[in-house]
Amino acid sequence: MSSRNIHVAASEQALIDAVADLIVKESQKAKDDHGYFSIGFSGGSIVKIVSAGLLNRQSEVAWASWKVFFCDERYVALDASDSNSKAVKEGFLSKVPVNADQIFDLNPELELSAAAADYSKKVQSVHGSEGLPRFDLLLLGMGPDGHTCSLFPGHALLDEKDLLVASISDSPKPPPQRITLTLPVVNNASVAAFIAAGAGKAPMVKRVLEPAAGEDVLPAGRVQPANGRLIWFLDSGSAAELGSHAQPSL
Repeated sequence: MSSRNIHVAASEQALIDAVADLIVKESQKAKDDHGYFSIGFSGGSIVKIVSAGLLNRQSEVAWASWKVFFCDERYVALDASDSNSKAVKEGFLSKVPVNADQIFDLNPELELSAAAADYSKKVQSVHGSEGLPRFDLLLLGMGPDGHTCSLFPGHALLDEKDLLVASISDSPKPPPQRITLTLPVVNNASVAAFIAAGAGKAPMVKRVLEPAAGEDVLPAGRVQPANGRLIWFLDSGSAAELGSHAQPSL
């Protein structure tokens, strides 16, 4: 069973520092244990938070051990404005000593389903081909509908059991074509960390973390690492509607 920790930051800097502390700790732990640190980035504001926390702590990180993946990716050119890879590279990776061969990108020249299969092979090239890959850390966001990665409420991909990386051609959020890690992979992570800040996130944070009886479990609520840790990093705005966890703990 997973353990769940909810941290509420008293300030933006406290949130930034807490996320950075986690990455520094988990990267060193992974390097010591198996020689590399596999991390999955999501889009949105996460890269800004990571960059703000780590750029002035570069000496604490063994960058050569990093293997960088994307929890989901839009099926667009890598230099397109809505590419997760472009955002993470420009906002963070280009500013730290991580080499191009440590970053695992979608191949947009392949047909969509082939691109998903190719990305599965890239995941396996680091984690091995036996069983489910075990990411050391997945940095997850949550959309206003409760989606995470490109796993949307009511979508058939929520029940995908066989694929490691799946394609989606009917995303309710544009662009419609994407690839995404599937729930079995997400739930096999050593650490899955949600980062949700701002008052606009509050209603959905409440619904995911303190669901009412009879409510459907949203995709973000289905992230429950089987043998890992689940961490939620919130701020006073996103935690405003919570009951027992509404007070700052960072």
